[in-house]
Amino acid sequence: MSLTNAEETLMQILWKKERAFMKDIIEAYPEPKPATTTIATLLKRMQDKDFVDYIQYGRSREYFPLVAKRDYFSKHVNGLIKNFFNNSATQFASFFTEETNLSKKELEALKKIINDQIKTK
Repeated sequence: MSLTNAEETLMQILWKKERAFMKDIIEAYPEPKPATTTIATLLKRMQDKDFVDYIQYGRSREYFPLVAKRDYFSKHVNGLIKNFFNNSATQFASFFTEETNLSKKELEALKKIINDQIKTK
């Protein structure tokens, strides 16, 4: 299951904060801040999708992510490779390196990452 753009924005806040009360979440948004009811609706939908949960403290809820950021994006990158690049990581890498205007320094860093991965295989 995936998140809408609004839910993903909220997850980014929760991943960064790790745990947050409603006031902390709203405070993390840029102006204009969303309404409390909007955030409450998003949190409920995300809870139904098993992305977040909360601990109740009196009348306040402290929300926290149930899905790690790395796991979420790993699933999406793999889906992207499968759906848009014929399940070819090579096609994806070619597109990524050509279309993102990477500097020579960034390409060298990628090359090092790839070479390090080759050594561990």
